[in-house]
Amino acid sequence: MSDPDGIRNIHSGHRARQKKLLMENGLDSFADHGVIEILLYYALPRKDTNELAHALINRFGSLSGVFDAPIGELMKVSGIGENAALLLKLVPQLAARYVRSRAEHGVVCDSAGELAEYLFPCFIGERDEVVYMLTLDSKRKVLGCHLLFRGTVNVTPVALRKITERALADNAVSIVLAHNHVGGVAVPSGDDVSSTRMIRDTLSALEIELLDHLVFGAGDYVSMREDGLI
Repeated sequence: MSDPDGIRNIHSGHRARQKKLLMENGLDSFADHGVIEILLYYALPRKDTNELAHALINRFGSLSGVFDAPIGELMKVSGIGENAALLLKLVPQLAARYVRSRAEHGVVCDSAGELAEYLFPCFIGERDEVVYMLTLDSKRKVLGCHLLFRGTVNVTPVALRKITERALADNAVSIVLAHNHVGGVAVPSGDDVSSTRMIRDTLSALEIELLDHLVFGAGDYVSMREDGLI
């Protein structure tokens, strides 16, 4: 019969070697399943996370597929409980929060490319349509980055009031809107364009400029300003 303590010692030795490799060389030393394996150490201290990592990659197809999977789907993989699933779901959210935190205030966004670079992390791992708003000063420095809505957004008096109140609270000279098309391409719909123009006209009456509206999707973005839509 196998010695349970011996089995644990084998796993412990493997984990120690993996952690040493991580500390010395970083994540670039690991294949995708190795990244998942190490991450799961901290949720499953007594399990063979190598097999679990392979199972997750096989089920969801890629590292990003694992991180983007819903918690319920992750928990369908034998051996993945709530704690492990929550840990995996934290990764893309932490990545987005980290990038936004590094460039939170005082960053100048003077072109569509700079706006896209700033805003892209907001949509990492999102499975819902979300709308963000940047408020900017007269030099186009970012004053704030705000999550406005989650889910499909129609321009209603309530939505318009929330946008204008946020812009006025930040003393913004201009704002930028951005939203994502989940599972779709970065092409503004007819509703996107008409809603944006309504918002533009409402803000213009308050002497606040709608600088741009970016649409993100399938790893790309479209600037409505550059495309002549606003």
